[in-house]
This record gives sequence, C-alpha cells and structure tokens, in this order.
Amino acid sequence: MERYQLSVLCWWTFLISTVVDWRGVDGNNPFYRPYRIPQLCKFCDVLESNCNGKDTCESNCSITSICESPDEICVAIWRQSDDNNTIETLCHNPTVPLYGIMVENNNNTKCEMKKRISNSGPFHICSCNEVECNDMLLFKLPTNNQVVLVILVSLLPLLVLAVLVIASFYWYRLYRRRKLDEWETKKPSKHKGPKGALDCSDACAIMMDDDRSDSSSTHANNINHNMDPLPIELDLQVGKGRFAEVYKAKLRQSPSEQFETVAVKIFPYEEYASWKNEKDIFQDIDLKHENILHFLTAEERKVEKQYWLITAFHPRGNLQEYLMRHLLSWEDLRLLGSSLASGVAHLHSDHTPCGRPKVPIVHRDLKSSNILVKNDLTCCLCDFGLGLRLDNSLSVDELANSGQVGTARYMAPEVLESRINLENIESFKQTDVYSMALVLWEITSRCNAIGEVKDYEPPFGSKVREHPCVESMKDNVLRDRGRPEIPSSWMKHQGVAAVCATINECWDHDPEARLTAQCVAERFNEMDDDLDKLSTCSSSEEKIPEDCAVSVSDDK
Repeated sequence: MERYQLSVLCWWTFLISTVVDWRGVDGNNPFYRPYRIPQLCKFCDVLESNCNGKDTCESNCSITSICESPDEICVAIWRQSDDNNTIETLCHNPTVPLYGIMVENNNNTKCEMKKRISNSGPFHICSCNEVECNDMLLFKLPTNNQVVLVILVSLLPLLVLAVLVIASFYWYRLYRRRKLDEWETKKPSKHKGPKGALDCSDACAIMMDDDRSDSSSTHANNINHNMDPLPIELDLQVGKGRFAEVYKAKLRQSPSEQFETVAVKIFPYEEYASWKNEKDIFQDIDLKHENILHFLTAEERKVEKQYWLITAFHPRGNLQEYLMRHLLSWEDLRLLGSSLASGVAHLHSDHTPCGRPKVPIVHRDLKSSNILVKNDLTCCLCDFGLGLRLDNSLSVDELANSGQVGTARYMAPEVLESRINLENIESFKQTDVYSMALVLWEITSRCNAIGEVKDYEPPFGSKVREHPCVESMKDNVLRDRGRPEIPSSWMKHQGVAAVCATINECWDHDPEARLTAQCVAERFNEMDDDLDKLSTCSSSEEKIPEDCAVSVSDDK
C-alpha cells in the first residue's frame, strides 16, 4: 500500500511541474519565479553491503524518498572495515558539511565514488542529481591514459639506465679507437718490465698487443680470411719439437703488397689432438698478452694433409738458443725474468688485467726452448700443445686423465712422483712455477754480473744425460733432493742474490710452499726501483761457443 501511495505522489508531483506556470501568455508577470521539484533519492540508514570497492555495485536500498528541499542532492557513502562493508544513502544539501567535509560534483548524473577522509576515518562518497541516481555506485577505475602514465613512470628508471649503458658503450668504443690510433702512430719505447707497461685502461684498449717493432706484421695481425688457405710461402725451418715443425714463412695478402714474415707451426695429420688443443688455447681472446706469443690463425691443409698454426715471428729465436750465444747484463736478466714471470702470471690468472673473468691455463711444458725472445729482449711463451684450461667444469677424473706430461728435466717433484693434488687446481700452477724457477736459473747463469760466466748448460747440467728419462730425474730430484747449483759468487750482486732467493722459493720441494707467478712478477717489479745502483754492466756481450750448434734443444 505504501509503495502505491508513493507512486501516486510521484506522478502527481510530475503533473504539477508540467502544468503550473505563473508567467501568463506575455511572460511579463512580475510575481513569476520558477518552481523546482525536490529530488527523489534512495534513503536508507547504514546497511551491510557486498560491494568490494571495485567496478560497479548496487546500494540494495529499498526505500525511495523525496528530499525535503529542492536544493538537496542524492548521496551515497561506502565504508570498508575488517568485519564488513556498509553503504548509507540519503538526501543532502551540498552547502552544508557532511561528516565534516563538503560534498562535491553536485551536477553529476551518475554516482561516481571518490575516496575522502573525515574525522571518523576514510570512506568513499558520491553525489548526483538525478532520480534515484545514488542506487548505482560507480567505483572509478584508472583510465587508459592513467594506465599508460603509470607504466611509463615505472619504466622510466630502466629507460634511463639503458640510455646510460648505450652511451657508455659508445664512449668506450670511441676511446678504444682513439687509443688504437695513438698506438699505431707511436711505437713504444724499450720495454721496462711491469713498471713500464701500459696502465690497465690502455691495456684494455689495445688488448696487450705484441710489440709492433718485431718482425711480425701489422696487417697480418688483422687476418680475417675465409676457408681458403692463406697465401703463405714457407721459407726455412727454424725449430722442431715432438709434435710439429716450425718454419719461418712469407705471407703476401696480394701480389702488389710487400710480404709479411710469420711463423708457421706444422702438425702432421696424426697429431690432430695436439694441434686442436693448442689452437683452442690460442683462440681464447683472454689469453692475449704481450708476453704470450701472438696468434694469427689456424688452418687445416687438406692437400698437404697437415694442420697449421700461424703466429708472429720473432727472429731472435727461443730463449735456450739466445742464452747459448749471449752473455747478459743485470738489466737483461731483469727484463727476461720479469717478462717471463709476467707471462706465466697472466696464463695462471683467473682474470684479465682489466678485471674481466678468465679461465686459468697451465702450460705444463715450461722450458727455455718453449720461450721466445722478442726484439726488445723480453720473453713470450709459446708451444701450448700440452696446455690445460683449468675450467671449473673439469672433474677430478678428467684432471687425473690429463696424464703425466712435460719434459722430464723440468718436471716438478710431484709430477715425477705422480702425486699432484687433483682436488686443488692450484697444484697444477705450482708445477709451472717449479719449471719457471729452472728457466730463471738458466737466465741467471748467463749474467756477467755474477763474475765469471761458464758456457751455457741446461738445468742439472752433466748430472743427467742429454735427454734424461723420468726415472733418472726421480733419482736426482726426489731421492737426492737435488737442484741446479747456485754458487756463492752469485750472492755478491744484490740484484742477482734477490733473484736467487726467489728461485729457491719457487723450486721448493713442497708445492704449497712455492711462490705464485704473480708474486714473482711483483718481486721483479720491485727490483726496478734499484736498477741504477744494481746495474754493473750496460749491455749484452756476444759470445758463441765454439762447438755450439745453431739450434739445440736438449729435450726436443
């Protein structure tokens, strides 16, 4: 009955609004004023609601009321609590505060919820000016533009970081190119060991390239050929090892160009494994260093049934040959020893001079005939046929299967005895350090700063035969704990004495007591400070033994 009466009242009100007009026909009635009908709104006290504050929901209020004043509008209030959510609908005069706040958006046709905060806490409120418009509540969602704005703001830090990375990379390329140009136009001065080396930023820029003053070419360093063999003309054989022969050769990129001198190491087909192992080690870009032989390329020569390794050529030959023909000054000794230690240290290191991660490598056949002498009288390591990459993925079984390798004369005690600690990859580096100590002894034995210099002899000299076997070396190194003799006269020179102390620590019988190659390099570096007062001779003296052959390699 109440609903029927309310409907009749609503229709009666509507009719009155359409018929009543006090203006008269001419519209000049001075008593005229328009008549506004009060609003019809949902009007319920606080009710429980299943609205979740998202999308659209209904008030579920069953009562419709005529507002008391024509100026009142429809209002709905939604509150959220831990226990339940509630909705309140009512008529309200917007000129009067409601719960301590002023109601906005009085002319809306829809009830769009907005979050407000009052003295009693936060709530959502909407207002509108249409019949029962506060029955349907609209919880406003972000527009597409707002969503895009949020995404852009979220991605802004990443975009800025990307721009910085790209800019840094571009700057680095320009910097590297500039350093390369500078290096091309200015040849380095005589090598001064680690103290005179380029700083790390320069080393990164030029990748520690070989001394450009050597006979190896400049454009050969940039070889980038296809599957066709390079136009190489073999000249003369300059070395022979257990796996391969080494030739001096001419590389001519085109008939009109002057040839470039390179070295070619030739492996027969049956020595594929040794060729591949050395090639794989050389092709590691992180191996590149001024004291390691500069690698150009590798080829399979199917017609000749050979495998080739093409590298820089150094006319002074290997260290053993050089020591046979020359006496050394103290400065020569320091240069050779410092560069040798620097090359081995880089080989063993797990990072490049610039800090980039690198796989450590052990040579496992270090000896004077596997070390070349460059034009600036520094060493560079070569012959990596027995080298081993100490990759973390290698298992103990794989390390054990790598075998007892090397040259017997230069083998460390633990190698001779086959008792390397396979659980610790540092053990392999320690065997290289022992071999390096023997080479340092060879270099020191030819320095005229020690007084009278004898003819060149390899380590252990006449105590063993020319090509000693493992059993013979066991007797000398393991049973007798023998080492090459260091005469007391060597101790008279302060610098040589420091080198001898280093040698003694490097060939210690206990592998863990030996110095690291990096430590040896640093010691030579410190010797540079006292070079002037330690130097007793100014230059090398030529001395060729009467019965010395051109190429002697006691173990090859």
